[in-house]
Amino acid sequence: MPATLDHPAALPTLSNEEIARYSRHLILPEVGMEGQQKLKAAKVLCVGTGGLGAPLALYLTAAGVGTIGLVDFDVVDESNLQRQIIHSQSTVGKLKVDSAEIMLKGLNKNVNVVKHNTMLTSANALEIFKEYDVIADGTDNFQTRYLVNDACVLTGKPNAYGSIFRFEGQASVFATEEGPCYRCLYPEPPPPGLVPSCAEGGVLGILPGLVGVIQATEVIKLILGIGEPLIGRLLLVDALGMNFRTLKLRKNPDCPVCGTHEIKELIDYDQFCGIAPPAAVGPLEVSSHGKVDASANIVDGIPQMSVEELKARRDAGTQPFVLDVREPHEYAIVNLGVPQIPLGSLEARISEIPVAKDAEIVLQCKSGARSQKASLALKAAGFTNVKNLAGGITAWADRIDTSLPKY
Repeated sequence: MPATLDHPAALPTLSNEEIARYSRHLILPEVGMEGQQKLKAAKVLCVGTGGLGAPLALYLTAAGVGTIGLVDFDVVDESNLQRQIIHSQSTVGKLKVDSAEIMLKGLNKNVNVVKHNTMLTSANALEIFKEYDVIADGTDNFQTRYLVNDACVLTGKPNAYGSIFRFEGQASVFATEEGPCYRCLYPEPPPPGLVPSCAEGGVLGILPGLVGVIQATEVIKLILGIGEPLIGRLLLVDALGMNFRTLKLRKNPDCPVCGTHEIKELIDYDQFCGIAPPAAVGPLEVSSHGKVDASANIVDGIPQMSVEELKARRDAGTQPFVLDVREPHEYAIVNLGVPQIPLGSLEARISEIPVAKDAEIVLQCKSGARSQKASLALKAAGFTNVKNLAGGITAWADRIDTSLPKY
């Protein structure tokens, strides 16, 4: 039996304009007038208005979902437009929730858009979630995924989950009474930095459209109570091979959230995932650095060098040895003219580093995450004066040489 949602006793009526708009739904026996009224009465929260949130919110709005909540406080950047189709050239620099509202209202004037221009945290998640019927998780970091999952279980809201990376995606419906939650599938997060974000690893621009539409489909099925939602199933999407596989999932009776109910309130998810709390970044693009020494600019024992300090050292002729640990195709986009060894082959090629183990070495990547991992690898190999370039070449292009391209 499909999962069903509670609906108000008196469903909203449809105007003549809405009847004409949704005519292709109304002639489907599985939807009909009552189903369209259920969609109009429904409230769906989209956590994130990025790659997944864009097609998700657009198709839910087009389908006639009455209230769409948007959680995000990032701003639109040119690099978003390769995949985040809810934004446009004209809204670059605007808050994403404002940009998304413009597109949604332009698509369907009847939609009620509720903007939560805030970071989703343990302090506000339960309060935000309680106003919605379905939560759709479009985030790209583990701490927010666990936060969304736990908040869904605690509030009794189904979680239409999706995730993407490079050419692959996943989708499921978590946190229903009869099915497993995200923690049943992934009891523990991976070590910090092990799984790169889309900003580090890249993503095929069309992939979030594919997975986001699957999420939207699951949301609509939950609202209407039709079909077989992805409860107890994980859909795996391989865009390169255009293959779809489904894995069966079971509810874990020992799950601390949905099994034993050991977790009765939201926890510190940054600490749970072993990362430093975010500072000047949004909830959907959180740094993957490790523990920070508050007494100095040190992360996991690795000193962090700013791009300003490196520039000053260059100008003074005292630049340390700088090693770029990005991939060759990234180096071809933009580089600082320094040697390059990809992180994945660094340990096997340590002998190629042309300086002594006590020499000052600065590791550099796109944004500082992979170079932090490379710094730890060199330190473990006996290099004693290793530093990480905080912010990587992106920070250099932002604050030192704005003529450089950013990707």
